[in-house]
Amino acid sequence: MNFKRVKTKKTVRRRAMMAMVIFASVIAVTALFGWYFVNRPEFGRLPGGERLERIRRSPQYGNGRFHNRRPTRLMTSDRGRLRILWDFLFSKPEGLYPDRPIRPIKTDLHSLPENSDLMVWFGHSSYLLQLSGRRVLVDPVFCAAAPVAFVNKPFAGTDIYRPEDMPDIDYLVITHDHWDHLDYRTAIRLKDRIRKVICPLGMGEHFEYWGFETERLIELDWDETSEPDDGFTVHCLPARHFSGRGLASDRTLWASFLLETPSRKVYIGGDSGYDTHFAEIGRQHPDIDLAVLENGQYDERWRYIHTLPEYLGKAARDLQADRIITVHHSKYALARHRWDEPLENEREAAERDSLKLIVPAIGQIVYLGADATNTLPTP
Repeated sequence: MNFKRVKTKKTVRRRAMMAMVIFASVIAVTALFGWYFVNRPEFGRLPGGERLERIRRSPQYGNGRFHNRRPTRLMTSDRGRLRILWDFLFSKPEGLYPDRPIRPIKTDLHSLPENSDLMVWFGHSSYLLQLSGRRVLVDPVFCAAAPVAFVNKPFAGTDIYRPEDMPDIDYLVITHDHWDHLDYRTAIRLKDRIRKVICPLGMGEHFEYWGFETERLIELDWDETSEPDDGFTVHCLPARHFSGRGLASDRTLWASFLLETPSRKVYIGGDSGYDTHFAEIGRQHPDIDLAVLENGQYDERWRYIHTLPEYLGKAARDLQADRIITVHHSKYALARHRWDEPLENEREAAERDSLKLIVPAIGQIVYLGADATNTLPTP
């Protein structure tokens, strides 16, 4: 008997077994880490119970998910989501980030004049509205715009506002539950200073999971209206987008909103591709004083769920709004266009379509009366 050969075979089998054990351990640890990661409170919670029963009665819901009113492909590219994700993580075209820090304005928000209607934009889609004495904070993201912060870092200089800088808030308005519009840590740190949360159907589950009392939630389906205060009316309206914070998509609704007060009407556009709903909203709600519209993070590969530059003026005209402010730009690079391209696009749209456009700097107070100013952001 060749003992050396037998010993060699045993050694090979032993090494193979060890390799299998190591491989299985790596898989198990990875799976455990993945389970832990997606079950962190930041991811929120999918709707269940009575809320899910209400969702199932929604005209927007079918086959286990919410739908846009017209068939909408999320991605029109044949390259696939993994390739698009790879481009997002590793493709850095020239001009994607500013070549020097942006210089925002640091406004003392606790000292805002109480009797003035105004808006303060914090970059991307976060802004504060003060209307008829009510303070409305829209889609605030002051801590992290992604599950891991390094994936979606803000432009240098733009990240100067924190939850503690905000005044007491009457209404927190969230248009949908994507990470760049709903920030868990911001919500938690503001929780005790928010009177009510206004959000689309299904999103209340996230807030209940995070400790917000049910009676503080105003959760609306499209074409539903709430009057949480005398003279303060909220209309929940369509948008063309999608939702999801984790592995499941479209289990909560996305929306735009119209705030109607004794002094003015303000349209909160949220994220939306261009569609017929803008004209429908303009007909149903005439005399909109200000429309806040998405402009930025667009791409032909997702043309139906974000507003391409050529449709910005069309959306504004359809709404028949007196004045326009655009958001969803100047803080994060979620698409591959130049960082300042949305600013150029809105200037061109204003000239081409004769829009009354207000272009504030980050942190600038924009008064919504006749004396509203037009100041371009300074990079």
